[in-house]
Amino acid sequence: MTRQRQLFGTDGIRGVAGEFPLTRQSTYLIGRALGHDLVRSVSKPRAVIGQDTRESSKWIADRIAEGLAAVGVDVHSAGVITTPGVAYLALSRGMAAGVVISASHNPWTDNGIKVFSGDGFKLTDARELAIEEEIFALLDNPSAADDTALKVPRPSLPGEAELRHAYIKSLAASVTSDLHNLHVLVDCANGAATAEAPELFRTLGIQATFIHISPDGKNINEQCGALHPETLGAIVAKSPGKFDLGVTFDGDADRALFCDGLGRVVNGDAVLLAAARDMQVQGKLKAETVVATTMSNMGLEVALKKSGIQMLRANVGDKYVLEEMLKTGATLGGEQSGHIIFRDGDATTGDGLHTALRLMDIIVRSGKTLADLVIDLKVFPQKIQNVRVREKIPFAQVPAIQSAIAVAERELDGNGRIVVRYSGTESLARVMVEAESESKMQSLTASIAAEIQKALGV
Repeated sequence: MTRQRQLFGTDGIRGVAGEFPLTRQSTYLIGRALGHDLVRSVSKPRAVIGQDTRESSKWIADRIAEGLAAVGVDVHSAGVITTPGVAYLALSRGMAAGVVISASHNPWTDNGIKVFSGDGFKLTDARELAIEEEIFALLDNPSAADDTALKVPRPSLPGEAELRHAYIKSLAASVTSDLHNLHVLVDCANGAATAEAPELFRTLGIQATFIHISPDGKNINEQCGALHPETLGAIVAKSPGKFDLGVTFDGDADRALFCDGLGRVVNGDAVLLAAARDMQVQGKLKAETVVATTMSNMGLEVALKKSGIQMLRANVGDKYVLEEMLKTGATLGGEQSGHIIFRDGDATTGDGLHTALRLMDIIVRSGKTLADLVIDLKVFPQKIQNVRVREKIPFAQVPAIQSAIAVAERELDGNGRIVVRYSGTESLARVMVEAESESKMQSLTASIAAEIQKALGV
C-alpha cells in the first residue's frame, strides 16, 4: 500500500513558523532533499526562490536556499514576489525548480513551502512523496541531519528587481485592450502583490487606488485581502460612481476576488462564468468545457449549461483543477475562492494579477459592467462551516458523522448538495451545504458540524 503524504498537503508544506516541519533544521533538510531530487535529474540545476511578506519568510527562504546550495544547486532569489511569479520564472528562465515561501491566506504566524518543477507546474503527489521520504530519512539519521549549512557558502542571490520586472512585463504584454479609463480599487492584502501590482497597473495606465500595501511582517491578510472581500466592497459601496470595480488578492496573490461598482462581492464562480462566455465567443473554450470543484455553486453549473457549456468538478485545490484540465484539454478552470487557471496561453497555475487583467479586458471589450456580465448567475444558498479538529480521521470511519450526512442528503432529496471534507492546509473539517432555502441550508450545516465537533473537535 502506498504511504500517504504527511508533510505536503494540497498546496505544499504548511505549519506554524518555528515549529516542525518549519524549524530551522527541518527547512534546511527540506531544501537539501529537494536539491537531491533536482541533481538526480538535471545537470547543474538552478532554482529560483521567492517569498511573501511574513516575518518568517526571509529566514525560511534562506534556510531552503542553504539546503539547496549544500548539494550543488545554484539558487537565485526573486525576493518578495507572487506565487505565480515564481512559476513563470521557473519556466521562462529554464530553472529546474521554483520555490515559494508563503502560507497564502493563513495567519502571519503560519508559513509554507510550495515547489514548482521546471515546467512551471506544481510537483506531482508522487514526487512530493519521494522528497518527503528523504526528509524523514535525514531526520532519522543524526549525522546526516547535523546543521552543516553554516559551513556551506551562502548561495548567490542576484537580480531580485530584474526578475520581478520580467514577470510584470510578461503580464502587461498579455493585455490587448486599452484599460486607461478603468477606475479600480485594489486591495493587496499587505502581501506579495504589494511588490508587483502597483508597477503593473501603472504600466497599463489603469487608474488604480491601492489599499493595504504596507506590510510589516505581521499584518498580511489582517481584515483585508481575498480572505475579507467585504472590506473592499464596503469601501467601494461608500463611494458610488468612483470605481468601476474592486479587486482583492490573497497573501501570495495566486487568487483574486472582486466587487462590482456597487461594492457587491464577486467570487470565483462568477469570474468563471464571465470568462467562459467570453472565451466561447472567441473560440478559445476548448470542448465547451469548464473545470470547477466540488465547492462551486450549483448556480454556476446551471448558468453555464444555458450557454451550452458543460462543467466538470475536480477535488478542491487548484493543482487538482489543473490535473483535470490537462486530462480533458479544458482551457478554463478554477475555484470559487478565486483561483482561476487560463490555459489558452502559457499560464501553468492560478494567477490573481492575470485574472484581474483578464476580467478588466472582458469589461472593456464587452462594454458591460461587471454586474451586467454575471447578472444571470442565480446562486443557491450556500454555507461553509469550519470545525477545528484534533485529527483527520476518514469520515466514513465515524458512524455518527456518516449518519448525519445521510439524514441531510435524504432531506435535500436531490435539490442541493453536501460536501464534507478536510482542509488540505489546516486542521479543519469543512462542511458545505447548498439548498433551495436559507433555513434548510442553515439547519443541515449545523447538524453535520455538530456531529463532527462531538466526535473530532478540539
